[in-house]
Amino acid sequence: MARSSEQPAVSPAFDAHPHRLLLNVHLQPGAKSTALAGWHGDAVKIRVAAPAVENKANSTLIAFLRELLDIPAHQIRIVGGQHARRKRIEITGPGDVLQARLCALLLNAPG
Repeated sequence: MARSSEQPAVSPAFDAHPHRLLLNVHLQPGAKSTALAGWHGDAVKIRVAAPAVENKANSTLIAFLRELLDIPAHQIRIVGGQHARRKRIEITGPGDVLQARLCALLLNAPG
């Protein structure tokens, strides 16, 4: 899938609902550090320092999103792609607010 440094304001990476946000993520495990890395096609690219073994990368992803969005970990769950780089994440809370927060953070992410 092609990478892009800029994504339109309404992105297919986000599916905002009144009480949740569904997010497409392209996960890059085994990176030097854990960080937002811009866009990967129609997904938000996130690098995690943890390896893709024994659920370490998924756990690190959830911890990173929890800290990034300042929400409890129980509000974040992987609903698709548990064992793949491409994941579908469900974040409970006001979807439009969560999307706006992520978009603001992505403006400063390397692309």
